[in-house]
Amino acid sequence: MPIPMQVARWNKAGLNRVTRHIAPWMPGFGLIVHRGRRSGREYRTPVEVFQARDGFIVALTYGADTDWLRNIQASGGGLLRTRGLTFQVSEPRVYHDEERAGIRPAERRMLRLLDVADFVHLKAVLRHSS
Repeated sequence: MPIPMQVARWNKAGLNRVTRHIAPWMPGFGLIVHRGRRSGREYRTPVEVFQARDGFIVALTYGADTDWLRNIQASGGGLLRTRGLTFQVSEPRVYHDEERAGIRPAERRMLRLLDVADFVHLKAVLRHSS
């Protein structure tokens, strides 16, 4: 079972407000910029991100039923800011991987301890510097 949704609510109310300012620059993290499905409002969600051959892998630490993921699925994509760069991301593909392939060894161990084995692959195209 991924991290409980109550923790996600606490993060949304507090920790995310801080981490969304450093996530676009911090190694291993990024910021998903997406629009609300109903509100049309822009949101910025910090995520744990791993580079893939044609894009990025994002660990779904709260499971696949998160607002940011549903928003990019509904719109077909969004932006990912990571390592000081901005990427247009599209074609979100959710998958389950008990082996956590494509994840760095230290993070693979941590995700295993947290019982996180759901991910989303995002195709990415470099847009511009952040």
